[in-house]
Amino acid sequence: MITAVLPTYARIDLEFERGEGCWLVTTDGRRFLDFTGGIAVNVLGHAHPYLAEALSEQAKKLWHTSNLFRIPGGEKLADRIKAVTFADTMFFTNSGAEAIECAIKMARKYQFASGHPEKNRIITFEGAFHGRTLATIAAGGNAKYLEGFEPAMPGFDQVPFGDLEAARAAVTPETAAILVEPVQGEGGVRVPPSGFLKGLRDLCDEKGLLLVLDEVQSGVGRTGKLFAHEWVGVTPDIMAVAKGIGGGFPMGACLASEEAAKGMTLGTHGSTYGGNPLAMAVGNAVLDLVLADGFLDHVNAMSMRLVQRLAEVKDRHPSVITEVRGQGLLLGLRCAVPAADLVVALREEGMLAPGASDNVVRLLPPLIVSEEEVGIAVEKIEAACRRIEDRLVAAPVQGAAE
Repeated sequence: MITAVLPTYARIDLEFERGEGCWLVTTDGRRFLDFTGGIAVNVLGHAHPYLAEALSEQAKKLWHTSNLFRIPGGEKLADRIKAVTFADTMFFTNSGAEAIECAIKMARKYQFASGHPEKNRIITFEGAFHGRTLATIAAGGNAKYLEGFEPAMPGFDQVPFGDLEAARAAVTPETAAILVEPVQGEGGVRVPPSGFLKGLRDLCDEKGLLLVLDEVQSGVGRTGKLFAHEWVGVTPDIMAVAKGIGGGFPMGACLASEEAAKGMTLGTHGSTYGGNPLAMAVGNAVLDLVLADGFLDHVNAMSMRLVQRLAEVKDRHPSVITEVRGQGLLLGLRCAVPAADLVVALREEGMLAPGASDNVVRLLPPLIVSEEEVGIAVEKIEAACRRIEDRLVAAPVQGAAE
């Protein structure tokens, strides 16, 4: 019989009762170091008192009114984000997929409003993940996610990630925009080669296209800057944000320049829940802390420490880990064994980390992770490597005995 909850997830048999910073505690009292972070969502960890207070205070006053009326918290948050980004305007959503949907609509509508209705196709990249709606799985192009949902929504042309010349060759008179993740998260924590994002910016400027960045996973301090594109000095026209922006509360945003947003006029887009008072209260609280003096310095310091220690582990255990990759606290361990084996071994050591494509295990700790917790994480990763190595040694013996 089908379960009451639609069985679309292969859920791990762990039930958590509470969270404490970088730790999760199960209903039977076991503690796990959480380097999944709700999949790069819980930038301030679990049960952060400042966020809890902001949510609680708003919940006592007003939860929902709809976007038929002004929402002061949303106007405040938009002004604050505008002040620290390229954006002139933004649309608040409930998720990353919704933010990408808004970005796709905005890019097409920009070209329409500019007198080019034929420009409606978007160049995307192999290995991308942009969400699970019909439009976003088409944009991602992953056959596994598209299977059974064909025909794929038209309008997307995929090229290899990091290949600037392939992107240039893919531009046609129907191309409206280029959509790219500054760092591919689900695709295996892949950082593009030097000059790639700048090359895309130049290509867009040359051809009259919009550069759309998906910073759903890489944004809000995850790479050590507020947004990953800041590392290379590239300015997008449109940017999708989610995950960390709510610190665990479901919210996202589609940011844009005034020019890129010129087609999004009255009635062209909407959301019942997007930008609700609860989300805006939490979003403002998250921004308070992420923009505080020293916060991003801490992220970079912990990243440097973690990467250094992980490189040492890789050198000691080359039969398990072949590469340490990523940026900031969006890191990946490429494995010589199935990545799922390392995920399981880590869990056996009391640490949670998710897999990704390209046989990678991601490390996505809360950005408040301490130096002590970085040390504990490295110890657990090394112990997990030893577990796997012991099993690799024992496996032939067991086979012989059979």
